[in-house]
Amino acid sequence: MTQDMEESADTFGDINLTLGMLNMEDNMSKEDIYSHLTSIIQNTDILDDAIVQRLIYYASKDMRDTNILRETRMLAGEVLVSLAAHDFNSVMYEVQSNFRILELPNEFIVLALAELATSYVSQSIPFMMMTLLTMQTMLRLAEEERMKGVFCIALEKFSKAIYKYVNHWRDFPYPRLDANRLSDKIFMLFRYIMEKWAPVTSPVQTLAIVKAHGPTVSLLLHREDLCEYALDQVPWLLNQYKDKEIDFHVTQSLKQILTAVVLYDAALPKGLRKTIFINLLHQVCRVSEPPVKENEIEASSCFLILAHSNPADLMEFFDEQLRNNNETFRTGILTLLRSAINAEEPKLRDYITSIERTVKVVMGDLSIKVRNSTLLLIQTMCEKCYIEAREGWPLIDYIFSQFAMSNKNLEKPMKPNSHEDEKGEKSVRELSLEVLKTLDPLVTGMPQVLWPRILTFVVPAEYTGTLDYLFNIIRSLIMAEERKKNNAQESTALVISTGAVKLPSPQQLLARLLVISMLASLGKLCGAGAIGLLKILPEIIHPKLVDLWKTRLPELLQPLEGKNTSIVLWETMLLQLLKESLWKISDIAWTIQLSQDFNQQMNSYSNTSLEKKFLWKALGTTLASCQDTDFVSSQIKEFLIAPNQLGDQRQGITSILGYCAETHLDTVLKVLKTFQDREKFFMNRCKGIFSGKKSLTKTDVMVIYGAVALHAPKGQLLTRLDQDIVSQVLFLYGQCSQVLGMSVMNKDMDLQMSFTRSITEIGIAVQDAEDQGFKFSYKEVLLGYMLDFIRDEPLDSLASPVRWKALIAIRYLSKLKPQLSLNDHLNILEETIRRLLPLPPLEKLKDEGETDKDKEHINFLYERSMDALGRLLRTMMWDNVKAEDCQEMFNLLRMWLVSQKDWERERAFQITAQVLTNDVEPPEHFKIGSLLGLLAPHSCDTLPTIRQAAASSTIGLFCIKGIHPEVERLQDLQEGLQCDDVQVQIKISSKIAKIVSKLIPNEEILMFLEETLDGLETLNPTCTKACGIWMVAALKEQGAALEEQLLEILNMIYYHMPVLRQKEESFQFMLEAISQIASFHMDAVVANLLQKPLPFDRDTKTLWKALAENTASSGKLLRALTDKLENELEDDVAGLEAISVACAMYEVVSAGTPVTSLYPEVFTLLLKLVSCTLGQKMPTSTFSRRRRVMPQGERQQTADPCRLSVTTLKCVQAQAMKEGLAKESDEGDNLWTLLSSPSTHHVGVCALARSMAMWQHGVILDIMEQLFASLTSSSENYRITGTAFFSELMKEPILWKHGNLREVLILMDQSAWDSNAILRQMAIRGLGNTTSGAPHKVKKHKQIILESIIRGLYHLARTEVVCESLKALKKILELLTDRDVSFYFKEIVLQTRTFFEDEQDDVRLTAIFLFENLASLTGRRWKIFFAEEIKKSMISFLLHLWDPNPKIGAAKRNQEILWILHTHSFTFFSSNWEMIRSAAVKLTDAIVLNLTNQYAQLLDKEQLTTRLQALRQDPCISVQRAAEAALQTLLRRCREISILL
Repeated sequence: MTQDMEESADTFGDINLTLGMLNMEDNMSKEDIYSHLTSIIQNTDILDDAIVQRLIYYASKDMRDTNILRETRMLAGEVLVSLAAHDFNSVMYEVQSNFRILELPNEFIVLALAELATSYVSQSIPFMMMTLLTMQTMLRLAEEERMKGVFCIALEKFSKAIYKYVNHWRDFPYPRLDANRLSDKIFMLFRYIMEKWAPVTSPVQTLAIVKAHGPTVSLLLHREDLCEYALDQVPWLLNQYKDKEIDFHVTQSLKQILTAVVLYDAALPKGLRKTIFINLLHQVCRVSEPPVKENEIEASSCFLILAHSNPADLMEFFDEQLRNNNETFRTGILTLLRSAINAEEPKLRDYITSIERTVKVVMGDLSIKVRNSTLLLIQTMCEKCYIEAREGWPLIDYIFSQFAMSNKNLEKPMKPNSHEDEKGEKSVRELSLEVLKTLDPLVTGMPQVLWPRILTFVVPAEYTGTLDYLFNIIRSLIMAEERKKNNAQESTALVISTGAVKLPSPQQLLARLLVISMLASLGKLCGAGAIGLLKILPEIIHPKLVDLWKTRLPELLQPLEGKNTSIVLWETMLLQLLKESLWKISDIAWTIQLSQDFNQQMNSYSNTSLEKKFLWKALGTTLASCQDTDFVSSQIKEFLIAPNQLGDQRQGITSILGYCAETHLDTVLKVLKTFQDREKFFMNRCKGIFSGKKSLTKTDVMVIYGAVALHAPKGQLLTRLDQDIVSQVLFLYGQCSQVLGMSVMNKDMDLQMSFTRSITEIGIAVQDAEDQGFKFSYKEVLLGYMLDFIRDEPLDSLASPVRWKALIAIRYLSKLKPQLSLNDHLNILEETIRRLLPLPPLEKLKDEGETDKDKEHINFLYERSMDALGRLLRTMMWDNVKAEDCQEMFNLLRMWLVSQKDWERERAFQITAQVLTNDVEPPEHFKIGSLLGLLAPHSCDTLPTIRQAAASSTIGLFCIKGIHPEVERLQDLQEGLQCDDVQVQIKISSKIAKIVSKLIPNEEILMFLEETLDGLETLNPTCTKACGIWMVAALKEQGAALEEQLLEILNMIYYHMPVLRQKEESFQFMLEAISQIASFHMDAVVANLLQKPLPFDRDTKTLWKALAENTASSGKLLRALTDKLENELEDDVAGLEAISVACAMYEVVSAGTPVTSLYPEVFTLLLKLVSCTLGQKMPTSTFSRRRRVMPQGERQQTADPCRLSVTTLKCVQAQAMKEGLAKESDEGDNLWTLLSSPSTHHVGVCALARSMAMWQHGVILDIMEQLFASLTSSSENYRITGTAFFSELMKEPILWKHGNLREVLILMDQSAWDSNAILRQMAIRGLGNTTSGAPHKVKKHKQIILESIIRGLYHLARTEVVCESLKALKKILELLTDRDVSFYFKEIVLQTRTFFEDEQDDVRLTAIFLFENLASLTGRRWKIFFAEEIKKSMISFLLHLWDPNPKIGAAKRNQEILWILHTHSFTFFSSNWEMIRSAAVKLTDAIVLNLTNQYAQLLDKEQLTTRLQALRQDPCISVQRAAEAALQTLLRRCREISILL
């Protein structure tokens, strides 16, 4: 409610705003304002009274304002009229106030009154008298055409309103008014207009009067006193039929008048009626120009009204007009009649007979339009039951006659420019069929009209096109009668006399219906209708057939349910029905008459039609059923002598005699022999090849013998075959092949075809006889003839069907006894294949045809020839009992299946598909593996036909083995191979492969794989890809079961590798196959590959990488290699197989295989392998003797076991760094050089250990666990490796925390006493590094560790050991106190001093560093001793301040030692020797310069400055200069100290 109030408020606001705009003087915008107001007012239920009043005021004012545009004034008038819905009285008051007596009003005032009368009839009627009175005083004042037109409009609207009141006054809400008073005023107004204005009006004014005329006259007709006057005005209205712009309105007014005439039952004068008839007919049937559609519709409506009021007069008028032979009038009247019948006017039904007779008047008219109109009228009459038994039959006959006439006219040669005639005849024909289609034979009275005369249209050939609907009509009639009988009611519907109509005989009906029934096999309705009629007509055909057909016909109809049946099967069933029916009737005369009726219908069908071919066979079957042999013999003789009566004489006589021989073999052969003997004179050498021949030739007789053999009773055939049939055929062929008595190469195609046909039928007949003991003596001879025919055919064209027919003959002959040998089979097949598959492409063959029909014929021959070859191969192959023989025969196609020519491959595959599909029963042990590998990849071939055939063949192979895959799904996938998108083909082929690969027999996998590998080498790119997909799919599905065949498969793959390497994509598939095998049998594949010689050749490396790149098996592969390597190194000795494993690991890891899970094992094993192969030279194995397509240089490489091992370890470390398991070595790439050299191996190992990622301490702990055994290995090299590695790890605290380094420490201590210097060095290093990793362990075991390390100081032969000992002591002493080392202090100091002058820089440097540490450990006990030792070493210290090695010079700058030297240097300032004084000053200068800031602050600067100032006065120049330099150094250092402070 709230929402409604909001909307009302919005509306009122909108109107108020609009009213404000109307108050302005802008006339230009008022048109839009009034349009907007009209919409608002019409869509608003309630308006405020004040707003309504204001709107009335403005609308009225603007409507009357002559200064405003006319369009705006009209819109203002619309607004004013719309406001009457809200306040009618105010609006009427406003309008009436401006509508005054004797004063010409504004035209829009009049229009407003008129609109109010129309829109608000009930409210307007009370005001009508006043309005009409006022208007009556105004008419004489109107002089302008526009004003007159306005008054006419008002008269029209007022008349309509009053007319409505007169007829519906009870519906009005107030007491009845005197309508006569209103009509009086209307009468006076109308009379004035008709008398004063109508005679002299303009066309515009006339139109206004015409529009008012109808409503006004209609109103006046309700008054008896005014009726005559009103009707007298009608002629004036009819006279206005002049202009098609007015005609519609004239007809509309006339329609209103006629309606009123019917309503008030007024009598139209006869003359006026006829005038109206004529005028209306002219409106419907304009001759000069087509009628306006709206006017025509109105005129037709007028006729319907007249049909109601005056049907007799109307029918009389129509009959009169139809006899004038005017096409337009006839067409129009027939159309009007049809409309009247459709309207179901009850009174018109009394004139059915008149209508039927009226229609008969035009039945002879040849006009297309009249014929069509007549048919439409008849259709409507049938639908509305306007057909009577007495007069109705000619109308039904007319429908059929028009169909026949149209067909006949269309068959005639058309004249030039007769397209319209042809189109018209087609329309008549189609309309005739449409009428029959819609004809309901069961409507009232129709059965009496139709039955049984409708049967007359069944037999004549000209009505064949109507049979679809004719049969429906007959069936409906009969079934309706049957229903009445079943209801036990007396049947009267179908007993009407036929009169003069001649009905067809039962034999004629049977003959016709049987022939037409043949069309049911093509799915034609008339065929099904014919067999349906036979089902319900047995009593009419023959009473004896009732029971037989009741049983047999339902069985006969079963094949037709839901689909078309086979033509041959259906034909056989119909002929069998005919045979059984004749046997049941068993009436010779009846049968003879039926044969004659069949013969009489020969001309009803074309020679090539299905009906004609069946007719010949039906006639032959009828003769076969006839027991009168004399009649049969005479008929056969008649056909032989005059075969032209049969149409196609060869086909006709062959069919008739062949089917007749089923019962009368002796009679037929006897008549034939007699005919040959007597009629030789017209079997000339030309063999009747001229057109228009009317007698049989030797060739025809040859064909007849074949048909007789085919249909002869099997029990009688074999005894008569050689002497009476085959010998006669050969004799006739020999005669036809002679010229002047000599045999020549015969090129007569008709002769060859006829001979071949006869031989084929003889072969079929013998085979059907199923006598296993019968041996056909002519088999070899006849096969020779057929092969000769095929050899004689050209290899560059396909113009004749000889090849095709000969192949069929060979197929049937090959099945007969005696059995052919394998070589015979192979020779026949090879010859036939060689003469057909190499033909040029089909399109090129078709180009030889000159016309489209020729091309179509060549295409037909091509398809049939290929089909025949496929059937021949199928027969010969599967009739064999040996699987090997089948394979031999199939191998004849192999070269064609892989031909480089698409069209040859296509043919081979189509034949293959034919051979391998459709329920084949192969011999036992037939293998499909090789064939599958050969055929399946072609599912991705270039042509869709090849792809389809390959897929069909693949599915067929499995069905042959009794394996039934998902056939429906595979067939759906097969359909997708029609797509030209290669990717789609590959995808579909892959899906097929996945489904069927699991079904390949295990024992045939090897053959399948071998075939696919061959395909990878030889096929085109897409087929190659498919080969790879199928191979991989098979291995994926069956790889687990291939263990026993694994070695053969791998060797087969290795054999193909060199060639496949040249084809990248093929090679990749082969690698994928290896990977797939490895996923099931990794250990076996690894073992097989490891047998390859070292160094690995390119193919072997590629295989390893391929295995590694397979993510599904790479982990298993590395695990297998790791286990293998572990086994090989179990005794710490590396053999050739261990090196092979390392090389394999290199290929695997370099391919990106993750090493995280196996890194500790792999690392330690490879490190062990490096250690074990250090310095070794090992022999390599011999190379395999397999085909190689690769550079020979690869064979000349020599193997270095350690280098190969280091390379693998390097690769593993690189991968480990990628995975965050290790870091870059501080030695860089030099690390690997160090590792591979015996002299630097331990250095490399240490660097390798330092590259371990300590954040991966878990990994390192695993490595430590794996490597721990190296410390006690029997291999000295391995012990060195392990000790060196652990020596670096000893300094890592985290490893001490989680690892077993305590045991390592013990073993290190033991190794520090080893005789091997490198081992000893690494052990001492490890002990020294322990200070970083576990200082508490050093303190705990200080005695043992110090003893082991001090022992190393005495290993003077190897400075490396000494140096390592000094370094270790330095690290350890940093952790210990003077008390901890008190026992060893003196020994260490003395031993360290001995290395100050060592030649090795590293030793000197380390000794000096150690001495520095010792200075801090002197303690009270050893302080004096150490000072004395320093004094002893003074010279050494001084000299080495300027050591060539800057590190040593820096080391000599030990602060404590320098301070001691400084305190002792002052005594030399006063030496008597100037050189001593100079050296002492220089020493002081060097000490001050090298003291740290801490020690420099302790200097007695004043004393030192004073002494140096004194020495500046020294008599010796060198002393002065040294003192000046030392003084400057001192001052500079003092400034530095002061700045820092």
